[in-house]
Amino acid sequence: MKLLENKVAIVTGAARGIGEGIAIKFAEHGAHVAFTFVSDSSAEKAAALEAKLKAMGVKAKAYQSNAGDFAACEKLVNDVMAEFGTVDILVNNAGISKDNLLMRMTPEQWDSVIQTNLNSVFYMTKQVIRPMMKARSGAIINMSSVIGEMGNAGQGSYAASKAGVIGFTKSVAKELGSRNIRCNAIAPGFIETDMTSYLKEGEAADKYKAGIPLGRFGTAEDIANVTVFLASDMGSYVTGQVISACGGLNI
Repeated sequence: MKLLENKVAIVTGAARGIGEGIAIKFAEHGAHVAFTFVSDSSAEKAAALEAKLKAMGVKAKAYQSNAGDFAACEKLVNDVMAEFGTVDILVNNAGISKDNLLMRMTPEQWDSVIQTNLNSVFYMTKQVIRPMMKARSGAIINMSSVIGEMGNAGQGSYAASKAGVIGFTKSVAKELGSRNIRCNAIAPGFIETDMTSYLKEGEAADKYKAGIPLGRFGTAEDIANVTVFLASDMGSYVTGQVISACGGLNI
C-alpha cells in the first residue's frame, strides 16, 4: 500500500544521508518529491537522486537552494508551486554541525549553525503554510535531534538549534491545527550517515553503542519510516509531538 500517493513533498538537504533516505522512501510510497541541495559539490549526487526518483514512477526535481536564506526559500516554494501545483508535505531536514567547546566557539560558528538548523525551519515553514492553509491540509516534519533534548558537551550551538526546533514545532502545531495542518518533529539519535562516519567502528563506536539499548546505530531508512508515518494519514491525529528515533538512547 502506498501511503503518500500523489502527494507533493519538499525535502530540504536531501542530496545525501537522512534527507536522501526520506526522498527515496517518499517516492516508494507514491509521493512526488522536490528536494534541495546547497553546494556545487553535491550537484552530481542530486542529479543522480533525481533520476532515481523519476525511475520509480514519480515526479521529482532537485533545486539548488540555501534553506538558511529567506529569499531563497521564498523562491524555492514559488518554483515548486509552479512546477508541481501544490505542497502537501514539508520536511525541514537541512542541517549542519560545527562542534566546539563553548570557550573556543566563535560567534560565526554559532550563527552559522543557528542560521542553517533553526532559522531555515522558520523560513521554509512560513513559505509553505499559505498553500497549506488554502488547502486546509498539510504535514510539516522538522528534523530535531536527541542532542536537542539531552544536550552534549561541545555541541552547544547544535543542541540549542535543535531544541529551538522542538519549541517552534509545538507552537506551529497549536497555531495551525485548526486548519488541519499538522507539525511534528523527529529527534534522531546516532544515525549512520557521512556526518557520523567517524563512529562506524573502533572504541568510539563501541562506547556509543553501549549506551543505546537497541545496541546499534540507526539508518537513514529508520528515520525515513518515521517520517512517512507522520506525513501520511496514518499520523492524522498526531501533531505537536517529538518522536525520538534513537534506539532508546535518551531513556
